[in-house]
This record gives sequence, structure tokens and C-alpha cells, in this order.
Amino acid sequence: MTIRVVVADDQELVRSGFALILDVQPDIEVVAEVGDGAQAVDAVRRLRPDVALLDIRMPGTDGIEACRVISAETGCRTVMLTTFDADEYVYEALHAGASGFLLKDVRRDDLVHAVRVVAAGEALLAPSVARRLIADYTARPAAAPVSARLDVLTVRERETLLHLARGLSNAEIAAALVVSEHTVKTHVGNVLSKLGLRDRIQAVICAYETGLITPSPETGPFAATPETGPFTATPETGPFPPSPRGAGAPASPARGR
Repeated sequence: MTIRVVVADDQELVRSGFALILDVQPDIEVVAEVGDGAQAVDAVRRLRPDVALLDIRMPGTDGIEACRVISAETGCRTVMLTTFDADEYVYEALHAGASGFLLKDVRRDDLVHAVRVVAAGEALLAPSVARRLIADYTARPAAAPVSARLDVLTVRERETLLHLARGLSNAEIAAALVVSEHTVKTHVGNVLSKLGLRDRIQAVICAYETGLITPSPETGPFAATPETGPFTATPETGPFPPSPRGAGAPASPARGR
């Protein structure tokens, strides 16, 4: 199946560079290149792509607002792009429904990998973005009592969410709960549905925001090293294993502001 992609960036060279990298892949087709968020929303509504790459900072309707509308109105999944790993809009983008977050100097192999991962219904974060998230969480005051938002979950579903936030795979959760992996997948699906979450990244964030778990820099699920690739959340492998990296692949020519 061909993955249909819309690329949105207000800099023509940047979006053309990303589009060129993606369009040469045998399983990816770039169906539109646009220069702002409003055009991105219009393209997604008309063309119904699988993935939209959205620059976070664009004139008029920015990438976050475009992401929010796209997530609410369509089944298209979004990957946010930014020049700055310390972008103050990381949280807002994830809450708007983004399934991925990459820097514009991403390696070309990792860009292609990200599109495939997100199109498959999974989620992905660049390592530097992951480090920013864990650093911000650990700098916060001690968590308040667990939020009443989690009251909709059964005991088993809450335990599943806790294990997700700790970075356990489905197999590890099954062993911890002494149930089958099929049962774990059911629990994960129920957690996402009841809490109104799109994927496992949002589930992990929810666990921290509701006070279910407190992160540590050494063991938190967003821990990363400069050597690892983007982190992928998959039902089989757990929240954030590193993606494969192409040996000797050159860096993407597309760079932002």
C-alpha cells in the first residue's frame, strides 16, 4: 500500500527537500506541497493523505492549529517539524494530536522511517525532544495526588497504564500482570479509548500529568542518548526503542530557520 503524504512548510527549499526525499521511496507518494497551515488543512480535507508533515512555525495558521484541526476532522496522522529542539510548543503539539516530532536536520533515513512508523499507527519522537520532555518533567514540583481523570479505568487498566509509562513492552506487561499478550492489547486499547488518547505516547504523557507516575532522568521512558535514532512506540516493542539507522546515510539537505 502506498503511503500518501502532504508536506507543509513556508520555506520552499525545505518542503521541496523533504518532498524529494520521500517521493523517491517506492511506498510513499507526496500528494501535495503547501506553504502554510490553512493550505495544509485544505489539502488534507481534499486529498485524504495518510500522513501530514507540518512545520510548527508558519505564517497565518501555524502547524499546531493545523494539527489540531486535522486530528479532529480526519484520520490523517501528523508529524511536527521544527528547527529548535527546545521549541516551547512541543507539549502543545503533542496535545493537539501529533503522532511524531522531528527536527528539520533529521537524517533522510530517519525521516522516511518516521513517515512509515506514523502511517502504521505508531508514534515517534526525536531523541533531543524526548530529553527535553523528561528534563521538564523532572524539574516540576512533586506530583499531586492521582487525578480523578483516571477513575474511568478499571484496576487492571490503571496497572497497564502504569507499566506503559515505565516503558514495558506488551510481553513484559503480560508477565507482570500474569495475563496473555492478547489481554494486554485489549487493556491498552481500553486505556486509549476511555481517556481519549490517540496513541501510546499520549498515554505515557497522561500517566505523568495525572500523577500516576513520577519520572527520573535515568529510568524515565523518554531517556535517550545522542547515538540512538528517533524513538518509536509500537504495540509489540514497548514505548520507545530506537529506530534503525541507515549506515552512512547523509544528512537531509532540508534545514529550517
